[in-house]
Amino acid sequence: MLLTDKRVLLIGGKGGVGKTTVSSALAVLATQRNKKVLLVSTDPAHSLADAFARNKIGDNITRLAPNLDALELDPDLEVEQHLARVTAQLKRYTRPEMFAEIERQMRLTRQSPGAQEAAMLERIANTIELGLAEYDTVIFDTAPTGHTLRLLSLPEAMAAWTQGLLNANKRSEKLGEVLGHLTPKAGRDIDNPLIDPAEHATAGMDDRNKAITETLLARQRLLQRTRALLLDKTQTALLFVLTPEKLPILETGRAVKSLQLEKLPLAGLVVNRILPDDADGHFLAQRRQQEKQHLQQIDRDFAALPRYKVPLQATDIQGLAALESMATLLANAGL
Repeated sequence: MLLTDKRVLLIGGKGGVGKTTVSSALAVLATQRNKKVLLVSTDPAHSLADAFARNKIGDNITRLAPNLDALELDPDLEVEQHLARVTAQLKRYTRPEMFAEIERQMRLTRQSPGAQEAAMLERIANTIELGLAEYDTVIFDTAPTGHTLRLLSLPEAMAAWTQGLLNANKRSEKLGEVLGHLTPKAGRDIDNPLIDPAEHATAGMDDRNKAITETLLARQRLLQRTRALLLDKTQTALLFVLTPEKLPILETGRAVKSLQLEKLPLAGLVVNRILPDDADGHFLAQRRQQEKQHLQQIDRDFAALPRYKVPLQATDIQGLAALESMATLLANAGL
């Protein structure tokens, strides 16, 4: 029921396990079930174009098939655009003699830890909102890192981040009142300060402080809406792809524990590239014996999660026809 009921699917997994192929085939399968789909890659090593045998997709929505569009988000480009927006905003509210210092700080920020994640977070959040306005389903081809998803799932982190920016802008009684609404341990005068910062928090501010504060509040609300959506198991599902091999099993185990701690809606595992029963030869017989042990371990370690098993194919999966065949395999596996 994932493709019927959910509006956002995030497909993760260790590199090389077939994550992009599964994401692409799921998107094709969703269109076969009368869904209008946006397929989004957030992996720096984009391969959606390869999966669909296209020259390029890039950072513009591209039609791949009827009711199926795709988009590849470039983390480096997102950082550049994000910092350019921040720089422009800062220059609006500072004196010209400060411009050189602003640009220097932005150059340092470009290399700072978390800069790429922060930029991608905002773009992913905007992509989800814009995507859900135009499409029935948004599928992300991404290995969702614990860092990124923890930022989205912890309201304290977002509140502290916004609070720091507001403090840096100006320490004043008016901004102190805004911060009182944004901090997790305050906000006793409103029902839920983290989900809905006070509507009239900027009342009485001068134009400069009002513009800065409203920008920060808008970003706060956007990230809170995204967090709520990602935690909503009625609308969102995460699928992890792995192969019956030791390292992918171990990495998936760690990821599953992290996601479950954050109470994110992990809907199951796609066990990819299982040797078909009719594969023969002594070499394959040995591989099958080892694979059998790994499959048993997967069944033990992930007994609480649905497992969708997909056989290894004889050739590479590339192009729409091959993805349609893969979509049939996923449907037969129970997706």
